[in-house]
Amino acid sequence: MKILFLADNFPPERNAQASRVYERAKYWVKWGNEVTVITCAPNFPEGKIYPGYRNRWYQVEEISGIRVVRVKTFIAANAGTVLRILDFLSYMIMASIAALLEGRPAVLAATSPQFFCAVAGCFVSAVRRISFVFELSDLWPESIVAVGAMKRSLAVRALEKMELFMYRRAAAVVALTSAFKENLVHRGISPRKVAVVLNGVDLEQYEPQSKNHGLAGEWGIASDEFVVGYLGTHGMAHALVNVLNCAERTRGTRIRYLFVGSGAERESLIAQAKQRELTSVTFVPSQPKERIASFWSLCDVALIHLKNDPAFASVIPSKIFEAMGMGLPLLIAAPQGEGARIILEQNSGVWVPAEDPEALANAVLTLEKDRVLLKQLATNSVAAAAKFTRERQAQEMMTVFEKVTQGIRDVTLPSRSELPST
Repeated sequence: MKILFLADNFPPERNAQASRVYERAKYWVKWGNEVTVITCAPNFPEGKIYPGYRNRWYQVEEISGIRVVRVKTFIAANAGTVLRILDFLSYMIMASIAALLEGRPAVLAATSPQFFCAVAGCFVSAVRRISFVFELSDLWPESIVAVGAMKRSLAVRALEKMELFMYRRAAAVVALTSAFKENLVHRGISPRKVAVVLNGVDLEQYEPQSKNHGLAGEWGIASDEFVVGYLGTHGMAHALVNVLNCAERTRGTRIRYLFVGSGAERESLIAQAKQRELTSVTFVPSQPKERIASFWSLCDVALIHLKNDPAFASVIPSKIFEAMGMGLPLLIAAPQGEGARIILEQNSGVWVPAEDPEALANAVLTLEKDRVLLKQLATNSVAAAAKFTRERQAQEMMTVFEKVTQGIRDVTLPSRSELPST
């Protein structure tokens, strides 16, 4: 099958979208399919072009057998609203043009949360009369209202109408959580056209490993410290100042808070930690993907953290599955919803309410003291990873593609609980 995929983030970028699209596409190529991804010059999240790349009108490369087309866009850092929207709109226009010039695919897919990426996919599919699959990884614009980047207004309501139009226009919607499907069905989208394909982990990259003591020493982490690790975007949706509030409550202990990544809130967090003299907090800049497992190895607990807003109850952060692959106990501080449900069902971690520093500190102290519990959660975590592999995710999405190209209107898939473990 010839697959055309629109995604504005792609390796060497390291965010969730880039990893998800790339790691699945590798399997599609391995299974004999032709995959073309239309993206832009790598620049996320700082808005700076990565070394070895230029922001050219059109350039083609091959990564792991995937044909990657990069188009020129307006480059902006992942901060603020106006410049980011200009960035999104420029990608929408340039990706649409590039997709119209491509050879005819069997199916065209576009991924969110970049809303205008999906607009491009919808437009091109209509012009070329190609089946369109909308991958829904975020309820946009609802999520940007939740983080405060935009206020509910006529513009937001107009975007929501466009959002619903695209769901109806798509041959299928692939939702990354069951809650996303429930949201769409509640808003009038047929349940038969929405397939739930949960996120997953590439077990070739993430597996249990011994602590990298050399790396720990490089970042001043002592061998007897209990490390709570947050690896990922430091953005408005993550409310990470709550972790600093937690760190204040655990002063004088051997607990270390390790932040690895970048994002709009990172510099503010660093400044606040310095001002409060939180010496137990370590900030590491964004790292190449091949080093992420080594940083996970430094952690005793993986922290999953989201803002206290109902919109984030439906989110399942991809770092949950990475941490499971590494065999780490999980500590999730978020609205009780999809992510917490998976962790608690698998008995692989502990949930505390979002933005409650006292509850978070108590959970950290409990895990630090109860090593029997910690070991049991770690064992359950690595066992759970086998149920959420990237290969399984790739296969489920491939099934949706096949159904769409065959004109099958019911694209629903068996629930994950009905599938055997790999």
